[in-house]
Amino acid sequence: MANAKMSKKAASIDMTAMCDVAFLLLTFFILTATAKQQEPLPVDTPASTVQTKLPETDLATITVGKGKIFFDLKGREVRKRTLELMGQKYGVEFSEDEANRFALMEGFGVPIQDLKTIIAMTSTDRNKPGVQAGVPKDSLDNQLKEWIYNSRISNIEINDKELQIAIKGDAKEQYPEIKKIMDILQDQKINSFNLVTGLRGKDF
Repeated sequence: MANAKMSKKAASIDMTAMCDVAFLLLTFFILTATAKQQEPLPVDTPASTVQTKLPETDLATITVGKGKIFFDLKGREVRKRTLELMGQKYGVEFSEDEANRFALMEGFGVPIQDLKTIIAMTSTDRNKPGVQAGVPKDSLDNQLKEWIYNSRISNIEINDKELQIAIKGDAKEQYPEIKKIMDILQDQKINSFNLVTGLRGKDF
C-alpha cells in the first residue's frame, strides 16, 4: 500500500503581539525618563577609585570652580523652607510662586539679593557663562555659611535627619579655596563630609 505524502508548509510566528509590547515599553521609558539638567558650574573632578555613591536625599552639594561657589540642596520642601529662613535673615521676601520655582531649579551661585532675578530666568539663561558670580563667602558677607546653617535646620525640621554635605571641587582648583569651605563646615561642627570625585581605573 503506497504511503500518503504530507505536504510541508513553512512555519511562521506572529510577531504582532511582541511588537506591541516593545512599543509600549519604549513609550513608557520615554514618558517617564527625565532629561539630565545642565550643571550651572561644570567642574572636572579629581579622579579616584572610590565607588561610594552620594545619597539621593538629605544632601547639600557645594560646587567650587573658577573662583566661584555654587550651592545645591536636595528636597523641594527643604529648599522652600531654607529659602524662607534665608529671606528672613537678609530681609528678602519671596512669593509662593518664587519659592515653588526655586524648589525645582538646579544649584545656584548668586548673592541672595540677586536670587529673585535668577529664579525668574529660564534654566538655559541662568546657566549662561557670567550670569552667576557665585555665593559670597567673605568674612564680611559669608552667605555660604548661612545657606549651610539654615539648610541643616530645614532638613531636621522636615525630614528629622542631619543634612549631609558634599564638596565638588574642580581638579585644577587651588587647595586654599577648598580649605575655606572646610573651615566654614568645621565652624559649624561639621567634621564629616563627602568629596565628589570622578571614577578612574585601578592601578595594577
